[in-house]
Amino acid sequence: MKKELFNGLCTALVTPFLDNGKVDYQSFQLLIKRQLEAKVDAILILGTTGEGSTIEYKERTKLIKLARKLVTPPTKLLIGTGCNDTAHALKYTLQAQKLKVDGVLIATPYYNKCSQNGAFEHYKFIAENSNIPIILYNVPSRTGFNLEIDTIQKLSTFQNIVGIKESNSNTTHIKDLCKTIKNMAIYSGNDDQNHLFLSLNASGSISVLSNIFPQKMKQIFDKAKINIDTAKNDFDNLQIFCKNLFVDVNPIPVKYVLYKMGLIKYSYRLPLTKLSQKDEVVLDYTFNLMQKKSI
Repeated sequence: MKKELFNGLCTALVTPFLDNGKVDYQSFQLLIKRQLEAKVDAILILGTTGEGSTIEYKERTKLIKLARKLVTPPTKLLIGTGCNDTAHALKYTLQAQKLKVDGVLIATPYYNKCSQNGAFEHYKFIAENSNIPIILYNVPSRTGFNLEIDTIQKLSTFQNIVGIKESNSNTTHIKDLCKTIKNMAIYSGNDDQNHLFLSLNASGSISVLSNIFPQKMKQIFDKAKINIDTAKNDFDNLQIFCKNLFVDVNPIPVKYVLYKMGLIKYSYRLPLTKLSQKDEVVLDYTFNLMQKKSI
């Protein structure tokens, strides 16, 4: 098996914005410091949760430079560089490589609806024209495309493709993936399935929930490394938060909770919008439950 980029917990960090829609670089740095204090194993910026698709190139550069200055070993810094245009995905990947991050996360092409061969050629082109470690990202609920296990296996032969973040929630697919792919790391992409992935010897999780509970999540993952069975109740106790953080499209709910915690402003970039009043009630309950449990 290739060397893992990280083993354990990676936080898919949100990107905070000011009320005027500009990036809130000060809050961004504070969020990173909060994750580092929790000793998470890796931090991903500019992914789906980080609203990377609406961040301009110059903003990306500044965010990556700020993060690179703060995130030092042993914590790894990952950048989301996925795009439905292969040329742009390579451009973002080379940007991350130039700024000396530890690795990139590349989602499968979306909207274009490529074939399995198209997805293979997409990743092949990026892998052959860069030398930074790459984690594939399969998220059919967003892209309308499922990266099949045969294609993943073919891609795993490239030396710099070192892992996959799997967000296909089909249990059979997950079990087949973990059984079949042995030469690169597999990461859970859905917090409600973290225990399942770890029980199948996956390398860890790229988590939305750890934006809220970085210290608690880190403790559970460290516990699971020693004995996965002893951590099951801890994972089960977080299921209500996993569910409620997806009452609307990610990252709308998680940013609302961070706002309630006083960590960021309640701001998104279109086409993302604020929660409905009904969903705010659900998230207010979630926040109050957090307070009650002192998580």
